[in-house]
Amino acid sequence: MTKVLIATEKPFAAEAIPQIKEVIENAGFEMVLLEKYADKSELLTAVADVDAMIIRSDKVTEEVIAAAKNLKIVVRAGAGYDNVDLAAATAAGVTVMNTPGQNSNAVAELAVGLMVMMARGFYNGKAGTE
Repeated sequence: MTKVLIATEKPFAAEAIPQIKEVIENAGFEMVLLEKYADKSELLTAVADVDAMIIRSDKVTEEVIAAAKNLKIVVRAGAGYDNVDLAAATAAGVTVMNTPGQNSNAVAELAVGLMVMMARGFYNGKAGTE
């Protein structure tokens, strides 16, 4: 059976995990969850027999790719590939993908919130601007 590793030092929202598991299992795959790991050795052990990885900001280094003998794909839940060794992945025949734009609403909300905060004098108790 194809194994999909969800590896994240910073966990997904608790309500997201059952939904992710349902999608993975409905596709006929097995989900392996590694959250809040403290040591790289835990990641190296977890990747040993998985076919796919879903990560966030976790580092997928040459060492991690070498430890993952069956790995075919790494998907980053986020934009960019700066935490994945693309040269090592390419050399090992591992496809790397990401999910650009998935956090655009959160970024826009933060930007608007910061603009309001600035306009209100950083909420220092004095009148801000309109």
